[in-house]
Amino acid sequence: MRKQEFEVRTKVIRETFDDTRPIKCSVNIEELNLAKHIHPEGDIFLTQDCEFIDLEIQTVAFTESELVKYVELAEELYEKSQKEVSIYILCPRDVPVYMNEFDIPSDAKFTIRLACVQNTISENILDLVKNKIRNNEMLTPEDISHLASIPLRCRKEDRNHYREEVFKIINKLHY
Repeated sequence: MRKQEFEVRTKVIRETFDDTRPIKCSVNIEELNLAKHIHPEGDIFLTQDCEFIDLEIQTVAFTESELVKYVELAEELYEKSQKEVSIYILCPRDVPVYMNEFDIPSDAKFTIRLACVQNTISENILDLVKNKIRNNEMLTPEDISHLASIPLRCRKEDRNHYREEVFKIINKLHY
């Protein structure tokens, strides 16, 4: 993870989730040797006290099955470290949340927190790509794929606006 990405994500952890623990580094997911059925999609960090923090962006409805995936990840990370795990989930305003807050019984010590943010997924993706371009960073194939999918993720009435934005970016990339 690049330094600038690290700084942005740790700022989100501090400001959105009010977690001021010093973060030592990001963790390469492959190095964790997680069980094969567990697939973390976010970014995992290690605090100075060797506790794991996972930062996720929720892109589909937050349902029981989504919560199960996060609990599995938290339990697996706890098993690796025997230290408390924090799972922080950013949920854009256009992603429905179908879960209520409650205690989850487990032998593992973990916290799962959800923060609903004002941006939509489309706005988030567009902002991330524009920031990379402004900072003269190379866009990854994943960035291009996410960019191309923006008009499919937004409300129908917003599609033309986002298509135009995507076309402008793609046109600039080819010159």
